[in-house]
Amino acid sequence: MGFLSKLFPKKQKQHKVEKRTPLTIQVGDIVEYNLEDYEVVGKITYRQSSYEWLSYQLLGPTGTIWLAAEMDDDLELGIYKKIQLADANQIPKELTYQGIKYYLDEKGQAHINGEGRSSNLTGQTMKYVEYCDESETHFISLEDWGSEIEASYGYPIELYEIKIIAGSNEGGN
Repeated sequence: MGFLSKLFPKKQKQHKVEKRTPLTIQVGDIVEYNLEDYEVVGKITYRQSSYEWLSYQLLGPTGTIWLAAEMDDDLELGIYKKIQLADANQIPKELTYQGIKYYLDEKGQAHINGEGRSSNLTGQTMKYVEYCDESETHFISLEDWGSEIEASYGYPIELYEIKIIAGSNEGGN
């Protein structure tokens, strides 16, 4: 190291921390919701034709929840928790969960890309059925993965209810 390099040291390359949105969350990020911090341990990207939506597996002190994010006309966010549902193997036009009646809203199938704990789902196609209550403030989601049907209960949240902290500076991993 020469005399000039001691006087004028090279500037270290600064990593720019990428601002995250609900549509750019990465495995390893932290999501703050309802006064608790959750680590993003899995990410599922669902694709149906050109439409895409995301689910993030969030691991927190009280267990696992899922953050769903999609851009329809506006950004739509929801929190989902897995539930046990007796009629999950059927697809009725309506069902009841915890005293609330849900009505069939939409169904279809999607191609899957998974990351983190969900990486083993990449390449699969799953069928889904969505139900909502009369006020559209409670949802039941059924996902048929071929070998099992998973049921989840969900409700919408607003963007201001979450805070996203980037877990890495790389933005893509």
